[in-house]
Amino acid sequence: MSQPIQNRVQGVFIPVSDIEAARDWYCKLLNLPNDGEIHFGHIYVLPMQNGADIVLDSKIYAPDHVFKVPSMQLRTDHIERAYQYAKESGIDILTDIQNNQWFNIKDPDGNVLMICQ
Repeated sequence: MSQPIQNRVQGVFIPVSDIEAARDWYCKLLNLPNDGEIHFGHIYVLPMQNGADIVLDSKIYAPDHVFKVPSMQLRTDHIERAYQYAKESGIDILTDIQNNQWFNIKDPDGNVLMICQ
């Protein structure tokens, strides 16, 4: 019998308090259209390239479920441009660019994300 559980991450769940506001924020951050379906009234899937999708879920939200450390890295080929974009967009930036490689931001619910080159 072959292994039934694959060595592949399909999605990463992020707890959010307001599914529509979170959808709009993440779609703007990632330059994605925000016209996808909200499933079951509380789930929105952000289709990512070459990897796991981001699954926003308002049903699992509670203040103590918020990620205080990065739950994922979002890729950039231009760390300085990404930092400037975050700054100009009013995104809550938690760190300056570190080692010319990465910085951390916070979504409106307080989930920490890493932007990494």
